[in-house]
Amino acid sequence: MSPVLLMFIGLALFVFGYLVYSKYLAKRVYKLDPAFKTPAHELNDGVDYVPTNKFILWGHHFTSVAGAAPIVGPAIAVIWGWLPAFLWVTLGTVFFAGMHDFGALWASTRNKGRSIGALSARYIGKRGANLFLVVIFLLLLMVIAAFAVVIKNLLISTPSAVIPTWGAIVVALLVGVAVYRMRWPLVPVTIVGVVALYALIVLGDQVPVVLPDDFLGMGPATFWILALFIYGAIASLLPVWVLLQPRDYINGVQLFIGLGLLYGAVLIATLFAADKPEIVAPMINTALPEGTPSMIPLLFVTIACGAISGFHGMVSSGTSSKQLDKEPDARFVGYFGAIGEGLLSLGTILAVIGGFRTVAEWEEVYSSFGAGGVGAFVEGGGMLMQTGIGLPASLSATVLATMAVLFAATTMDTGMRLLRFVVQEIGDAMHIRITKFPATLVVVVVGLGLTFSQGLGGDGGLRIWPLFGTTNQLMAALTLSILAVMLIRKRRNALPALLPLIFVFVMSFWAAIEQLVSFANPEQPDWLLFVLDVVIIVASIWVAVEAVIAMRKAATDPPEPEDQDASIQAVREEV
Repeated sequence: MSPVLLMFIGLALFVFGYLVYSKYLAKRVYKLDPAFKTPAHELNDGVDYVPTNKFILWGHHFTSVAGAAPIVGPAIAVIWGWLPAFLWVTLGTVFFAGMHDFGALWASTRNKGRSIGALSARYIGKRGANLFLVVIFLLLLMVIAAFAVVIKNLLISTPSAVIPTWGAIVVALLVGVAVYRMRWPLVPVTIVGVVALYALIVLGDQVPVVLPDDFLGMGPATFWILALFIYGAIASLLPVWVLLQPRDYINGVQLFIGLGLLYGAVLIATLFAADKPEIVAPMINTALPEGTPSMIPLLFVTIACGAISGFHGMVSSGTSSKQLDKEPDARFVGYFGAIGEGLLSLGTILAVIGGFRTVAEWEEVYSSFGAGGVGAFVEGGGMLMQTGIGLPASLSATVLATMAVLFAATTMDTGMRLLRFVVQEIGDAMHIRITKFPATLVVVVVGLGLTFSQGLGGDGGLRIWPLFGTTNQLMAALTLSILAVMLIRKRRNALPALLPLIFVFVMSFWAAIEQLVSFANPEQPDWLLFVLDVVIIVASIWVAVEAVIAMRKAATDPPEPEDQDASIQAVREEV
């Protein structure tokens, strides 16, 4: 079977999602109002609250939510077969992730840009909200620590990605000055910025940077980890227009072009190459390696980003809602941002099932659960690009490795900004005022402490990563429960939130219980993960009960009146 058939089916589903389902959500469910004054205008402070062009904001949102997870998750999950992964990525993006991301952005915008943690206190109850702040803290800590490890490993294994990775920061700073200070038109600035980024990729391929074993008194791994945390701390404190917005926007455009190259390579190789790519991976894998867990429920937490992800709700409510210029922009930023991540996950699946020549090659990579990952994506995608569009293998690997690094880097520093907000919210809950500098210091110290907890190689960043999938999906369920309460209060159709909520909660809670049993295995117990998993399970049960109570109350209370400034006819014309 040719991978191009899967590509077209997936693309058709994504087009349907954006043109049909997201329009229904915008008109009938969220009822977006172009006259609504967004927090970016109401609370404009030039630092976090800044009205932003929807294309630039989409770039920030897309690259922040994407990270490395929509590559890692699908590249691991195809071990169960390509069909389950394909169905969850496509249908999960259209009916789960798009609704979730779009909804979180709308909900936060309607509540002065408040985070999911703050919204849970308002719509579900304060009793569980404070406990869940701890879970949010753990989730964000997992993201920044693990992605630091992923980036560090790629910079060491693919030294040709070093120059484009760090050069992209300089390009982004110049783009920010050109757009916001010199007021240059966005299109020519975009073209020049993208050309500069790809020039850096070519330069990086020609001039790989390999650090010596002893660099400034430390090993390469230690140096890259420290450099990443220092960069992330600075980026999280700067006004969003200086680095966050332009960097994420220009990276988003460049990364979309990279995806275009990957999809184009699949099509061209299928049509014209003598050695046409074929799907060598099994549709349903019945010969799973020993130790592989059951597909249900683990598939739905292994592929989180790329189908639905609680982290997206934190980005939507943490940074994107504070920059939304007009409420109707939420459809493009939120829903199409989820589509962008779905495209990345679909591209990853195509690369890891169609980028190998034989079943034996594929089985060698997928010899155990957890194998594959970014390495399989770079290897398989590089082979497709070499076959389809003739890029040399080394340059193809550089393009894909740079894509992975830039996705991970933008998510890491956005995660640090979000974690700073969470630290401040925890301080507020304890009646302690924490300003942004001490909060950022807490984030850096705790993040580095976790990352170096198993040595200076920095692999401690993956210490609590096994909990990411379940914690992330339980966060998504929390976000959906907030949306359901808001919609019930307004007497709108809550089924688009309730149905995904039930499915995601059941699967993620089931996975959390299975993990709890494995962590308590007498032969090889992991008591740290066991205790953290217990905390997450207890918090989830608590919030679930509170959410049900809140929904029942919302259904019996008098309905909330529609906003007085809403103009439904204007909404219909706008969207």
